[in-house]
Order: sequence, then structure tokens, then C-alpha cells
Amino acid sequence: MGGILNNILSNIVGSLQAMIYTLPALLITITLHELAHGYTAYKLGDPTAKSAGRLTLNPIKHIDPMGLLCLFILRFGWAKPVPYNPNYFKNRRKGTFLVSLAGPLTNIILGLISLIAMFLLNSTGTTAYLFFELLFIYNVSFAVFNLIPVPPLDGSKIVASILPGKLEEMFWKVERYGYVVLLILIFTNVLDYILNPAIEFMMIGMFSLVRLFF
Repeated sequence: MGGILNNILSNIVGSLQAMIYTLPALLITITLHELAHGYTAYKLGDPTAKSAGRLTLNPIKHIDPMGLLCLFILRFGWAKPVPYNPNYFKNRRKGTFLVSLAGPLTNIILGLISLIAMFLLNSTGTTAYLFFELLFIYNVSFAVFNLIPVPPLDGSKIVASILPGKLEEMFWKVERYGYVVLLILIFTNVLDYILNPAIEFMMIGMFSLVRLFF
């Protein structure tokens, strides 16, 4: 009985220790992704995100509890979408493109910064190195996942903003089915066959780029 209890306590302690590294990396990844969407929209003339209190570094404003739980446990998840109104943009299509791209692009930049920090630390196993390693993995994964052109992900809005008029209209009409398609891709593991090679490709490219300077 004592051995079983010790194993349970050991697992709990291990999980808590993992959360010390994992949770901050996840919160930074999600918060800056959503903030980038809102701030870009704001700079393009749309006050919607600011009025909703979403131009903030407070992660509580951006977190969807269920989405965070799924991200932590199942390695995929979602944040609370930042509201924006494309009618405020001088050029609706261009504005939508920039706002949608801002989130994944921010994650890619954060991934690069994390990778540079890992190279500078050059000391695996330390707390700081593990934190930046997780930050690198989460940001690259979050960027690639959100670039998938399936509603409601950012990639779908990027694609829609560059489609010809009639095709764009058709795209938005089928948007409501995007959640179903996405869930099917996730729970049939088809998404893994798309995501894993894309994430690996981006990570290798970023490693190669950083190595040129370090």
C-alpha cells in the first residue's frame, strides 16, 4: 500500500513540476498570439478588440479554459478569439489578411527568439534552457496549427482574403462546417500526418537559420 501511495505522490509531484515549465510557456504563446491579432486590427483602425479589453498582456483575457486544458493534455487547443470588425479597415481584404497573419507570425518570431536563447545558453537540462525549449516548441506548433486553412483557424481567413470575390463568398458560406471538419481531422489522427512534417520542416529551417549566426 505504501509503495502504491508513493508512486501516486511521485506522479503528482512530477506533473506539478512539469506544469511549472509548461504553463508559463503556454500562456505566453497564447497571449501574444491573440494580442497580435487585436493590436494589428487596432492599428488598422478597428477599435473592437480594445473596446473588449483584449489589448492586454493579461492571459486571463485571452484564455479559453477548455482550449487550454486540451492544449495541455492533448497537445492541441485554442484561445478565446479576438473580435475584430473588417468594416473598419480601409481595405477589407488586406486588413483581414494582415490581422489573420499577425498571430502565427508573432509565434514564429517568438520561436526564433526562444531558439536564439537556447543557443546562447548552450546548457541543456537547466531550468532556463527547458523553458525556452518548451517556448520554442509551443510557438512553432501553434503557428503551424493556426496556418491550416480550415475554419475557424487563421489560415482559413488568410486564404479567404486572397480568393476572388465569388470564391471568397463560397468559402465563408461553408465556414460553419469548419469546426466539424477540424474535429474529424483531429480525432482521426489525420491532422498528425499534416502537422508533424510541417512542424518538423519549420523547426529544421529555423535551426539552420540560427546556426548561421551562432
